[in-house]
Amino acid sequence: MNTGHFYYIEDQYFLDFQDSQLMKHKETVDGILHNRPCFYAFEDSRTGLYWMIPISSQLDKFREHQRKKILKYGICDTIVFGNVLGYEKAFLIQNMCPVTKGYIDCEYIEAKTNLPVRVDGSLENEIITKAKKALALQRKGVGLIFPDVLKIESMLLK
Repeated sequence: MNTGHFYYIEDQYFLDFQDSQLMKHKETVDGILHNRPCFYAFEDSRTGLYWMIPISSQLDKFREHQRKKILKYGICDTIVFGNVLGYEKAFLIQNMCPVTKGYIDCEYIEAKTNLPVRVDGSLENEIITKAKKALALQRKGVGLIFPDVLKIESMLLK
């Protein structure tokens, strides 16, 4: 696994960590089951775990969530918008979760180039900086991340 790459998580993860706040794992589109969501990964050098940030194409929905948070708190560091393969996506830091390599199904590879999907450097820096900030605040008791990620992290580290 590599920081800044995109991955899909194995079904077993969602069976082992049954948290209702984890992003829905599978989605049916036109009667066909798709691996969703895709997750953007970064490594926590302190624990060796990878933190997975789901991405979504539901831009209107998450722009509204972001707008409400900014109105209420003056800031929203838990949703970041950026381009993936030429399409705007929402990076949902508020829904991130920790994993180990054993829970990774596969990497998201661009079909045209057969290369791992990546984002540009400035977007990568913004996502990782905000995710690390949210995680640090979560560790201090500020509930910015919806799943019980500290419980999942503790179970993964055992």
